[in-house]
Amino acid sequence: MVLRLAFGLGFALALSASTALAGSEQAPLQIVVSRDQQSLVVYDGNTVVATSNVSTGKAGHSTPTGIFSILEKRRFHKSNIYSNAPMPFMQRLTWSGIALHASNHVPSYPASHGCVRMPDAFARQLFKMTGRGLHVLISDRQLTPVAISDPFLFQPKVEEPALLSDATLRPSVSQVPTQSVEVATIEPAPEKPAATETKSEPPIRMLITHRGMREITLDIQSLLNELGYAAGFADGYAGAQTTDAIKAFQTAEAMTVDGKMTPAFIEALYAKAGKGKPPNGQLLVRRDFEPLFETPVVIERPEIALGTHFFQFQDIDASTGKGEWFVMTLDNTLSGPMKKRLGITVEEDPTAFNSAQRTLSRIKVPDDARQRIEALLAEGSSLTISDMGLGQETGAGTDFVTVTRTRSAAPRVIHDAQRSL
Repeated sequence: MVLRLAFGLGFALALSASTALAGSEQAPLQIVVSRDQQSLVVYDGNTVVATSNVSTGKAGHSTPTGIFSILEKRRFHKSNIYSNAPMPFMQRLTWSGIALHASNHVPSYPASHGCVRMPDAFARQLFKMTGRGLHVLISDRQLTPVAISDPFLFQPKVEEPALLSDATLRPSVSQVPTQSVEVATIEPAPEKPAATETKSEPPIRMLITHRGMREITLDIQSLLNELGYAAGFADGYAGAQTTDAIKAFQTAEAMTVDGKMTPAFIEALYAKAGKGKPPNGQLLVRRDFEPLFETPVVIERPEIALGTHFFQFQDIDASTGKGEWFVMTLDNTLSGPMKKRLGITVEEDPTAFNSAQRTLSRIKVPDDARQRIEALLAEGSSLTISDMGLGQETGAGTDFVTVTRTRSAAPRVIHDAQRSL
């Protein structure tokens, strides 16, 4: 009864919040869905904007957990695999079939075929409050954004006002008529610069994860070519020419000649090329659902899992150009084969109060990449850190989609709201 009362109050809050937002630029909200609580909470930073009861996927059709964003909105939509079942105020989370939508049947238990059902009146109001790209986190337990300050977290690059150069000297009236005397003029004090305007560019999406074999191979090919060992075109796929180049390098460096990309070989190659420690992670950047760039990063103590952390940047101060970061850490159980492939022997504790800070302290981003990101950072930008890498749901027309794995069941892609063709 208490829970339902809270949802009722939350709905009233949603009405007032949507009205307030309707006349201004949309705030970078976050939506959190709890499968255990069968609830949906809308946050602005760490402030609750609205709440509602929901109904997620039933047994055999469970709603996947993870980090998603709204890809598409349709006021009127019908399922093309469930007898044209109406799905009004549909907000798509994956192209394979997961969405938020209104329903006239929202019991207090899981009942859908994978989507998140909402009461019609609440779905109608939420539809007005959201935009494409707004993040939606789905978890078993209730997640709450927490303000976080850490030296690692990016801040916009703010242009410092130029210093006034030496004033031009000009002749002044002198008591000696035959000689002009130059004195420094007192220029009017420069006007106080106007408050820094918030960037209007779309927010960027960032993902930090482990490097895949293709990225490692591509680097190896490039470095071998730089050192004069013909590895062929650097495409990230090791063929006979790449293997021969590795053997030639191993022979020249008095190493075991086997043509394999062992850790010892990779470290020796980077050292020979003067590149320092080999990167074992990557940072990828997207904007408007399109890839922008990616860069290698170093993950220290890679035997410890990164965990799954979501950070959102917002509330940029007009006078300083700086903003605030908020973080949520999701539960994510890695499979045995994945831990073996990544060399992970210690799992991260998502409930530890400093879990996110511990992970941030282990990641080293190149200075040039950091400067580029700071020049792009805008209101609503986000950062995901995860061991999962690029999942199959990340593709054309998406942000980075991270589908997590719970201890009770592996993630499953559902088709309750499959895209109409």
